[in-house]
Amino acid sequence: MFKLDLLFKLSIIILAGIIGGRVANYFKLPNVSGYIVAGLFIGPSFINLINSQDIISFNIINEMALSAIAFSIGNEFLLKDMKRVGKSVLLITVAEVVGAVVIVFSVMYFIFRQPVEFSLVIASMSAATAPAGIVMVIRELNANGPLTKTILPIVALDDALGIMVFGVALSLSKMISGVASYSTFQIISKPLLEIIGSIGLGFVIGMIMTYVVKKAKNKDELLTMTIAFVLLGTGAANFFNLSPLLTCMMIGATLVNLKQNSNRVFGAINEFTPPINLLFFTVAGASLNIKVLSTVGLLGIGYILARAGGKYIGATLGAKAVKSEEKVIKYLGMSLLTQGGISIGLSMIVRKELPHLSDAIITVILFSVLVYEIVGPILAKIAITKAGEVDGMIKKKAKKEVAL
Repeated sequence: MFKLDLLFKLSIIILAGIIGGRVANYFKLPNVSGYIVAGLFIGPSFINLINSQDIISFNIINEMALSAIAFSIGNEFLLKDMKRVGKSVLLITVAEVVGAVVIVFSVMYFIFRQPVEFSLVIASMSAATAPAGIVMVIRELNANGPLTKTILPIVALDDALGIMVFGVALSLSKMISGVASYSTFQIISKPLLEIIGSIGLGFVIGMIMTYVVKKAKNKDELLTMTIAFVLLGTGAANFFNLSPLLTCMMIGATLVNLKQNSNRVFGAINEFTPPINLLFFTVAGASLNIKVLSTVGLLGIGYILARAGGKYIGATLGAKAVKSEEKVIKYLGMSLLTQGGISIGLSMIVRKELPHLSDAIITVILFSVLVYEIVGPILAKIAITKAGEVDGMIKKKAKKEVAL
């Protein structure tokens, strides 16, 4: 069989993504769901135009897309806003993470009678929300309002908490399995150091970036500098075994707080990312293998329902506890269900650290990602639409212009 050139395959991915986005729009679905389904069709699950080796070759696209998305989320951490809502957001995030972890653990251990170490690890992997799909939906809808402003910092924070919870659960599971022994200090300190290190690295790079981008002569140079610093953050985090996602979020957060008119920087990167995002989600769809459906059974379905229930109940109770607006209480839970790259990345760590549990965990997680990456953005779009925040960004700009 003839071998297609990698660049030719790249063009197929782009065209398939465009068609998928158009079809999704026709059915009033978010573009991201169309990209993922299009990738599913051209991947190994169906016509196999893009095989597993190709997907590995496109890993750099995934890293670029996730880094740019994480950097953009950092824009939401303006200190004056965080002082106003920071405590509320943190409490909601903790409630949402605890809800997901407790309910998934309970369902796996008490209902499905899985070993305690299996239940601990897979429950900890349920906490993180994939930010990419949600950010894409928000941009597509030009959404702005109380729900949108609550979603973005929660998505950022629950990734940080999710990484820490996973680190603790992995250490406990290795102790229970007899694979390794750790002190209580080691169990807590390892994930905590990763988070602190990532934040510190992002802060340093963000400070340097704030100074350097002031020297940009025009928009093109500003965009070039921004891309360079986002890639620097990702590369440095990988080098030091830190989290690229948290590092890039912190670069964005540092920039938005130190630089006046930082919107120019975030606007520049947002103009660059649409084709990267299309490639990222279409490749993500191609990497999903529909064959896992035949092996996942009731355990996978139970995990999906438990995670959705835990996140929804936790987010709702948290929002009620901090007296959020009614539409935040009502729609926040269904906006936080996307699951993707972080969970897959954590499952690869499980394969290395707990190989005797990895096959079952990876199968369930891949099935979960397959479902949530398609359904999650759809539910987020429904929630934001019902909350009345579609085109909120346009309305906000119009009000500023009237005020001026």
